Amino acid sequence: MALRIHEAWILLFVIPALVTPAAINHEDYPADEGDQTSSNDNLIFDDYRGKGCVDDSGFVYKLGERFFPGHSNCPCVCTEDGPVCDQPECPKIHPKCTKVEHNGCCPECKEVRNFCEYHGKNYKILEEFKPSPCEWCRCEPSNEVHCVVADCAVPECVNPVYEPEQCCPVCKNGPNCFAGTTIIPAGIEVKVDDCNICHCHNGDWWKPAQCSKRECQGKQAL
Repeated sequence: MALRIHEAWILLFVIPALVTPAAINHEDYPADEGDQTSSNDNLIFDDYRGKGCVDDSGFVYKLGERFFPGHSNCPCVCTEDGPVCDQPECPKIHPKCTKVEHNGCCPECKEVRNFCEYHGKNYKILEEFKPSPCEWCRCEPSNEVHCVVADCAVPECVNPVYEPEQCCPVCKNGPNCFAGTTIIPAGIEVKVDDCNICHCHNGDWWKPAQCSKRECQGKQAL
């Protein structure tokens, strides 16, 4: 009986020595949270260099395949050196475009201002208007205002009058000119004093009157 007890003790010491670490199945012993975290931090992703191209969303394209790397990018071809993308000449955006979309390779103008602004007021396309009595303007399709200013002729008088809502001055009393400080009508001779008779130059209303001296009435009285 004593011999059997001694053999049992020997077996207890020998069996643990026969169990090696390789024999332990780690799947039967789940790792704690610390071990799981460290394993997740060391994830290894596939390397697609020389094999394909990846877009912004992580999708992989084969060599030679055409794709759009992003929502608003130009199309690209996947090569061994990476994506080779088109670089087209995009049309210019109108300077008065109020809404631009970037949904493709080139930006697109979706809304252009359909009116003209002039001196704080808005006018429709092709609308004609007069901001002042001497101006005639039109709102062009380019959203620009083109104006024509009236060219007034030289008035035939020295005292022209500007009437309301009229561009050019008018001679309400007809053509005239100055004889000294006196205004005399054109077309007739006017005796401006006892010795001088004056008349206006033909067509040159801005020039002083042409005068000639006559025998003075004062001398006749003497």
